[in-house]
Amino acid sequence: MNFHNVVFEASYGLFSQIPEDDLPEIAFSGRSNVGKSSLINKIFNRKNLARVSAVPGKTATINFFRLEGMRFADLPGYGYAKVAKTEKERWSGLIGGYLHSGRDIALVFQLIDMRHPPTRDDLQMIDFLVEGEMPFAVVLTKRDKLSPRQQAERLEAFRKEIPYGDQIVMLPVSSETGEGIEAVREVIEEIAADCAAHPAAGSPEPLEGEEQAGQGFLAPRPRKKQQ
Repeated sequence: MNFHNVVFEASYGLFSQIPEDDLPEIAFSGRSNVGKSSLINKIFNRKNLARVSAVPGKTATINFFRLEGMRFADLPGYGYAKVAKTEKERWSGLIGGYLHSGRDIALVFQLIDMRHPPTRDDLQMIDFLVEGEMPFAVVLTKRDKLSPRQQAERLEAFRKEIPYGDQIVMLPVSSETGEGIEAVREVIEEIAADCAAHPAAGSPEPLEGEEQAGQGFLAPRPRKKQQ
């Protein structure tokens, strides 16, 4: 894939605004200020594809990008305390609506700051992905802030700190130095090839009560079945 050819499509502040999916999607999820925008820009070799802000919680929309036969979703950062309750509820509705909607989500990149243990919100998201049987990989950001020894220690610790950590793909990366970025691209290319070879069979029916996805959005949701 020529990652530089990615195209920005649109941003949506409410889940009800988002059109139905027509391509398999890869989502980027993570806590506010985990480096999600910087990672996206590095993967696609674009400086301003995703807006990088020094203010945590600034990304309050779902942003969609397209490359060849794949779509990418940049989800709002979660876990930032200094926002109004109504704004938190809107973010919850966005993230929850997206994950519960039955869209063809081929993979979720769950981002965690490599320097620190996963937060309660990180663990809640991972529990949701595991229980919902959604394919995901953990991307450990800011590896350049640690020495090689510290990286090894934190990677070993994550195996114990994260549920089923010994079974989860973990990708240490640095958006500053580019370390680990090629491994993320390889995962994307593998997913894209698999989606091209095995198109989705169609959307499942919404779950009962799904219109209230913003309330307790971390409930399991089955993915589309593949042929």
